[in-house]
Amino acid sequence: MVHAPTQLLTDAAPQVERYWTDLKTPLGRMRLTASAHGLMRAEFCDEPREADGECIETKLLQQARKELTEYYAGLRTHFEIPLDLRGTEFQLEVWRELQLIPFGTTTTYGEIAKRLMIDNGARAVGVANGMNPVAVVVPCHRVIGQKNQITGYAGGIDRKTWLLKHECSTLV
Repeated sequence: MVHAPTQLLTDAAPQVERYWTDLKTPLGRMRLTASAHGLMRAEFCDEPREADGECIETKLLQQARKELTEYYAGLRTHFEIPLDLRGTEFQLEVWRELQLIPFGTTTTYGEIAKRLMIDNGARAVGVANGMNPVAVVVPCHRVIGQKNQITGYAGGIDRKTWLLKHECSTLV
């Protein structure tokens, strides 16, 4: 089953109240941020930093915590948590494409550009991919370089490698 976000908004969308919590994972701490509409951010945090919003574990954040914990335990291959993604029209298009990449598989930046009908658009797709605010749930880690090399990941190449190996071992 492929995750379909409930809400994708452009940068022009109004500001909303945000809530956050931290989640311990095998790859380090993740900061989860949500609005009343859905998960807005899931990012790895190596260093403590100031949070955006209130530290209140809402039902959406509880659901995100549960689903991510199940994913890391090898018990979940897709996410059902509603998303509240905000970005440019192009970023939103790329993030929608990322959500179509099946668990345990990879694609390339160039292939996504082709699906979006953008000639020579691999680099632009890579930039939008790198701006994905919801790591793991919107699976930007499943995008690799043209020659099957593991390339950039905002959370670090070691985490991307771990995530790809984790998904492959879960399929066995």
